[in-house]
Amino acid sequence: MPPMISVAAVTKRYKSGLVALDAVDLEIAKGEIFALLGPNGAGKTTLIGVICGTVSMTAGRILIDGHDIVRDYRAARRIVGLVPQEIALDIFSTVLNSVSYSRRLFGRAADPAYIERLLRDLSLWDKRDTRIVELSGGMKRRTMIAKALSHEPDVLFLDEPTAGVDVNLRRDMWTLVRRLRAEGVTVILTTHYIEEAEEMADRVGVINDGRIVLVDEKAALMRKLGKRRLTLALQEPLPALPKELAGWPLELEDGGRRLSYRFDASAEALETAISQLDRAPPAPDACPLCGAPLHPEQEWCLRCGAAARTRLAMSSNWKRPVIAVATTGILRMASRFCRYGAARRTIIGKCRSLAPS
Repeated sequence: MPPMISVAAVTKRYKSGLVALDAVDLEIAKGEIFALLGPNGAGKTTLIGVICGTVSMTAGRILIDGHDIVRDYRAARRIVGLVPQEIALDIFSTVLNSVSYSRRLFGRAADPAYIERLLRDLSLWDKRDTRIVELSGGMKRRTMIAKALSHEPDVLFLDEPTAGVDVNLRRDMWTLVRRLRAEGVTVILTTHYIEEAEEMADRVGVINDGRIVLVDEKAALMRKLGKRRLTLALQEPLPALPKELAGWPLELEDGGRRLSYRFDASAEALETAISQLDRAPPAPDACPLCGAPLHPEQEWCLRCGAAARTRLAMSSNWKRPVIAVATTGILRMASRFCRYGAARRTIIGKCRSLAPS
């Protein structure tokens, strides 16, 4: 099957000499969600602008569903919807009139039922008769999305769609994106956040300095980029890892002054780490730091606040659950580390700062 979007050797060079895009090659399949990652100034917005026809290219060729964006630009643009970073609306128009007008601009016949469903999906129906100048920033962003979808495009571009939006809009947006993919729409989004790409995308591309660095399946990319390392500074150097820690991916660094724990941040690796902790011997009934007695279900010492148990509750609102699991495993091993009391206290002390509040 031919790709929905084909980008071949596309270059954008400004008169100042700045090369925003440098011989970019990219193919995006029909019906996939493609995430384009990159820092500010990497060329994400420029590439989208070139594909959508709002920015001219210096060299190269782009096809959208077989239509050349230069020779057959009307057909190409008719099947594309764009939600730009900046909000650009007629502030004195109502939501309903603005969205309906966008549909007619693309030569589509009026379809009140479709417009109503679209506005309801974006929680805009109750605001349909409100002037845009009276809307909040989040509602204006929703209106931009509705305008981009008003003509039922086959390709939707979302340029930094979650920048500055609230949680509700982000959730509604992802729900809408999933529904569009189920209907066969190709979705391309740009983002700074790898979490968004991991949540939504089928494939991920990384762009930097105007060049595509890599394009890969999401799962493969997460395996490449999902490595983490937790480094603990020890108050007293250890000559070697004791046998109690032999089964863990631990390394002594800096002459034994640092203990490094490498782990995979993927969900599968997280489950493996938890199962390893579950198979370890139970923690003592007293706090390993201050000696205070502990209840069987108690995770944290009430006297000194140290992590005292092996398994921490994996709450969904923790900011760093992977580090919490890794930290807890090291804490358990440290609590059994009686011959190296100073090192044990140092490890526990360093890990306390990582505990979730």
